[in-house]
Order: sequence, then C-alpha cells, then structure tokens
Amino acid sequence: MIKSMTGFGRGESSANGITVTVELKTVNSRYLDISFRLPQSLQNKELELKELLQIYVERGKVNVSIRIDKADTGIPEITFNKNLVEGYKKLLNDLREAAGIEEPVQLETLLEFKDIFESREQDAEEIEQIWQLTKDATTSAAEKLVEMRLQEGSQLEEDLNNRVAHIDEMLTIIMDKLEGRTQEIRDDLLKRINDLIDNDKIDDERLEMEVAVLVDKQDITEEIVRTQAHIKFFREAINNNDAVGRRLNFLSQEINREINTIGSKANDSEISQYVVQAKESLEQIREQVQNVE
Repeated sequence: MIKSMTGFGRGESSANGITVTVELKTVNSRYLDISFRLPQSLQNKELELKELLQIYVERGKVNVSIRIDKADTGIPEITFNKNLVEGYKKLLNDLREAAGIEEPVQLETLLEFKDIFESREQDAEEIEQIWQLTKDATTSAAEKLVEMRLQEGSQLEEDLNNRVAHIDEMLTIIMDKLEGRTQEIRDDLLKRINDLIDNDKIDDERLEMEVAVLVDKQDITEEIVRTQAHIKFFREAINNNDAVGRRLNFLSQEINREINTIGSKANDSEISQYVVQAKESLEQIREQVQNVE
C-alpha cells in the first residue's frame, strides 16, 4: 500500500513527574528533509533523532517539535547564584550606610537583580531519563504519523487505480478503432494520389513504398502497446510497500509522452476525443503522485 507524504503524529511519554511531548508534521518534498524545534537539553540529540525517524519516514518534509514539562516534579528549573546574592547584599548595605538609611535590605530589592538566577543543572540520571522519554514519545508519534499517511495513501491508491483504469479503457477503445484503419489510410492515400497524378507517369513500386512510409507514420499501435506496458508497471508500483513516489512520477511522465504522440500521430477526430479524456485523467494522476511517498 502506498503512503501519502502529508500527515501528523503526536506522542507523549511520562515518568517521575517529567513529561515529554513530540509532534510530527509532514508535507510534500522531493527528498527527506527533517527540521527540529528542540529544547536546549536535547540540542545534541538531533542526529540520533533523525536516525530514529528515518526508520518510519523515507520521503517528505518533516517538522519535529519536542516539549519537556517538569512541573509535576515539584523541582524548579532555576536556582540562584549564592555568591552573587551575597555580593549584591553587601553592595546594598554599603550603599544604605553611605546614604544614612536605617531600613535593612529587603528581598524585593535583591530580586531586581535578574542575573542572580540561573538554570538548574541536570544530573546525569535526569538527562538519561529525558532522553529515554524522548525516544519513546518520538516512536509513538512516528507510528501514529505512519498510520495517518497510510490512511491517506489508501485514498490516493483508490483514486490512482480508478484514473489509470480510465486511461486503459480509452486505449482499448482506440485500439479497437485501429482495426482496418491501416488499410483505410492506404486506400485513401492511393485514391488522393491517383486523383492528382497521371498513373502512367509514376512508378507503382515507388508509390507503394511512399504510401507504406506515410501509413507507418500514422500507425499508433506501438505507442499504445508501450503505454499499456507503462500502466502495468504503474499498477505494480502502487501495490508495492516501498516508497514509490518517484517511480510513479517517472511512469506518469512516460505515459504522458506516449499519449501525446498518439494524439499527434492519429490524425483522427474520433480518436482525438478519447486521447483528450485519457489526458484529463493523466493530469489528475500527475498531481496526485506528487503526494506519494
């Protein structure tokens, strides 16, 4: 079953009051392009996260957002610099004495100095726990992402199969119209030539050869056979579990080239109507395969 390149997945993992939430959003892209929005404590894990995601996603632009919530631990994320606090306290007391102010230094005054606060350093155990939670949450999000991409892929698969079946139907009708067409073309050309040229002044063998060349130029059987072969490969690719978006795109281009040739060589208004219908379905296919992984 094919996969869509668009999707969303959210995963969450918690332990000891720490919760890690991972959100994955994917859109179309020619290649695999993963971008991250990570908290500072996970900045050095970007490569390992990419390797983990590559197990689940082969193609598309992936936006990764990770949040860490430690509110339930009851431990604040910040602490204070004791040396700076004591230094500011001494400075304020010296200033108070110099100014002849009797009131003691208040806590509110010290809080005005923002640089006394700093991030609390994580211990090794907490760092390892956050990383394990991140991997678990990322795996969960990726599995949900794949599930959604498969659901959209099934809809794409149905649509592509319907449209390629319509093209195949048009080719079958065109092929039926070709029966006897070669002889009709030959007879029509001979009649037109005989009406314009004196038969006594033209070599019959040369005439036959020229007519055969003209008939061959208008013969579209070969193009139809090649198109049907491309359609066969297209259907096989749709049923493949691998990432086949690029292959489907290539095959749709080849089908387009052959159908254009059929239309230009046929030189038949009735056949042209079926060619136009086939091209309409093919245009929809070419748009849809851009969203296949």
